[in-house]
Amino acid sequence: MLPPDSSFDGTLDTTFDSTAQLLTRITAQLGTQLSHVQLNGVRRPMSSPASPAAPSHLHAPSLLAVAHGSRDPRAVRTVRRLLDRARELRPGLDIRLGHIELDAPLLPDTLAGLVAEGRRDAVLVPLLLGRGYHVKRDIPDAVAGFPGLRARFAPPLGPHPLLVEALYARLTEAGWRAEDHGSRSAGVVLAAAGSRDPDSAADARRTAALLSERIGGVPVVPAYASAVSPSVPDAVRALAARGRHRVAVASYFTAPGRFASAAAAAAPWIAAEPVGAHAALARLVLQRYDAALDASPLPGRRELVTA
Repeated sequence: MLPPDSSFDGTLDTTFDSTAQLLTRITAQLGTQLSHVQLNGVRRPMSSPASPAAPSHLHAPSLLAVAHGSRDPRAVRTVRRLLDRARELRPGLDIRLGHIELDAPLLPDTLAGLVAEGRRDAVLVPLLLGRGYHVKRDIPDAVAGFPGLRARFAPPLGPHPLLVEALYARLTEAGWRAEDHGSRSAGVVLAAAGSRDPDSAADARRTAALLSERIGGVPVVPAYASAVSPSVPDAVRALAARGRHRVAVASYFTAPGRFASAAAAAAPWIAAEPVGAHAALARLVLQRYDAALDASPLPGRRELVTA
């Protein structure tokens, strides 16, 4: 066999015990040399072992994660931990954070930083769990202020099976047991922020259906902390009226905050933590980024990639 680091220098090592082995080595060495020659006869440039080609991720568009922002200091810490997990999964990828409001850095400041550094390509991944005004208007409007930036827009994180896995894990941490699957006395309220956008409500209903499948058909009712009904207490009462007296609250929030705390306080049994920096959510952030790149919108266009 030819050693992997061998190269043909014009001389032949004849320490073989058969003519067949000698011919095998000559053929392999000549093939290696011919691989460096283009069809026009010109030798391809050789890269120096001391100067390897730059990894492709160094030229990849930046991943700009867009969080809502909160007055609760735990929120920004949670989001940063989530992005740290994404960096561990994708070393070298430029991952940045921008907030829609309340927390620094604000989204326009992060966008300005990208442009100032000469980074002209970015994928914006909303750390939001459903479609709504922020996804459809606030984020694109912020990017419109930077016409030199080539931006792709990923959909929000929900609905998606990875998000459901994170929700299930948080329920389990709160005390949900395997024997609760399919229970006739158990129920779950999926507590979300709430939006008047019908697409946001549809996303919450889809996530509730996926979570119900995950826990053996136990009913999961979406409820909201603002804007629309039912409220979390109303959903709890509706489940109790159906004989579901062991009601858990699943926190359909990326990070802690006022709404998540209020929803947890309404739980008659167990209340899960927000999905936060769960490993499945970090993988989902990268999946949304990759899917937006694969969609390959036309240069100069800003498009929201469908989920």
